[in-house]
Amino acid sequence: MSDAPAPLAEALAAFAELHGIKSKGALCLPLVVTDHARTMGLPLDPSRLRTDKEGQVLGLGKGKVQQILARHGIDRVLAEEGGRTSRGSLGKMSAYVAFLNDRSQGGALDLDSVEAFWIARVREFFAAKPFVLRVDPTLSLRATFRHLFAQAEARQKEMQGTMVVGTVMQHLVGAKLEGVFPGAFAHNSSSTKDEGQQRPGDFSVGDLAIHVSTAPGEALIRKCQANLAAGQRPIIVTAGRGVGLAVGLAENAGIAERLDVFDVEQWLAADILDRAGDRPAARAEALEALLIRYNAIVETVETDPSLRIEAAAAR
Repeated sequence: MSDAPAPLAEALAAFAELHGIKSKGALCLPLVVTDHARTMGLPLDPSRLRTDKEGQVLGLGKGKVQQILARHGIDRVLAEEGGRTSRGSLGKMSAYVAFLNDRSQGGALDLDSVEAFWIARVREFFAAKPFVLRVDPTLSLRATFRHLFAQAEARQKEMQGTMVVGTVMQHLVGAKLEGVFPGAFAHNSSSTKDEGQQRPGDFSVGDLAIHVSTAPGEALIRKCQANLAAGQRPIIVTAGRGVGLAVGLAENAGIAERLDVFDVEQWLAADILDRAGDRPAARAEALEALLIRYNAIVETVETDPSLRIEAAAAR
């Protein structure tokens, strides 16, 4: 969704569809031209937006594009060449200038809304790309998973209001458990709450009530207390500082010795080592098997295909 008023957003969407502005290089062009409209004013003269050699669009490069993205809190690189190598850039530039000039007739054009539309498209482009788990034998398995979660954290910052890290963490934990207890429990969407679902935790396997949380709080500890009262064994899987936080809260509640708390990176890494720790090729196969289970879970319970994870060999 963009912040542009509906008629303007619809016109921009139609323009993007007509001129094939979908790829990373193509998206750079309207960002830069819109920025030129801010400084040069409308109507724009397309001849002023050509380089001296008339081979490229003025300012269309990585530096300018990243400067624009930074205004919106995006630090990921959209295109290394900033769209310079996109075929037909000059023609698209002229068409887009004509579009802006036409929309500005009869009144001021809200360039903030125009830029917001293209920024939303950039966010959608980044979100549509799956995560990548790089299988690098020179890295520890914990570092491998840490780099994966860092991607999720970066996307979560760019897509404000989403819980990307927690979702990825939940389904990786589910995929790990599926490898140990195949078909023994149900998987749920990350948006599904435990309350009202007759679920003791995110996962229930035998007497185990497994909770996955990026930020354990007192409410989670109360769930663990309820698990214990019901004769279940609570487990919290969290990340980083969440381990110390969960242990501290459990100590305050008097259940620290009855509750297991695991760091998710270490927990996943240990599972791979337990399965195939003696050979690099076997570890790579175990990682790929984990991702196959994870992607199957995402496809079944989530609606966002960009949550998928692809394995890639280290370069």
